[in-house]
Amino acid sequence: MIQFENIRLGYGERTLIENLTAKVRAGELTALVGRNGTGKSTLLRAIAGLGEIADGKIIIDGKDITTLTAAEMATRVAFVTTDKVRIANLRCRDVVALGRAPYTNWIGRMQESDTRIVEESLASVGMSEYADKTMDKMSDGECQRIMIARALAQQTPIILLDEPTAFLDLPNRYELCTLLKRLAHDEHKCILFSTHELDIATTLCDSIALIAPPHLHIMPTAEMVESGHIERMFSSSNGSAQIIENLLHRTK
Repeated sequence: MIQFENIRLGYGERTLIENLTAKVRAGELTALVGRNGTGKSTLLRAIAGLGEIADGKIIIDGKDITTLTAAEMATRVAFVTTDKVRIANLRCRDVVALGRAPYTNWIGRMQESDTRIVEESLASVGMSEYADKTMDKMSDGECQRIMIARALAQQTPIILLDEPTAFLDLPNRYELCTLLKRLAHDEHKCILFSTHELDIATTLCDSIALIAPPHLHIMPTAEMVESGHIERMFSSSNGSAQIIENLLHRTK
């Protein structure tokens, strides 16, 4: 679980989020939505310990993240960025094995248990048959699955993903988010991902965290749809009005 205590987040003179006290729960898939430039990536990086907050506390596993070392954070939070990853000289099995780095000894030697975890992580995302392939010969969707497998091999209670569907076609977007939901439920992980896909957020996610500067609202999906926050935020966006109308009709 991720806890926010009176968070203020921003850069320069600009405040993106203030007075945030809320929880992102374990065992749920939560979508982080908001207009461009409202701080989605900035918030994810702050949770991962890669960016600073102006005020307040982010608490993971009962501990303020500012008190945790980099090694301790690596056993608590895995972060999958939006960057396209193409590693030509490493097999997928080796890329996933990088997730075991927080647990291997100083020379990075894999034990039998580490190897088993890597194989299980590949299997969890349906990529066992790709273990000996290199990512330069794979599609964007396949590469994204490998990076999620690396995060699974890291065995953290929290997984953060920044725009994981950005480079995928519609069927692969739904397939990936369905996978994330299964992992959250089956392995009781807290999975938070940013997205611009309102239809995916509202049909596949357990909860939605919506940034409406300077506030962030976190609610179960049905409650969020009925609250009107999404409608107020996105009703003027191209293509969003019809999605919102369909969502409101669905909840009646």
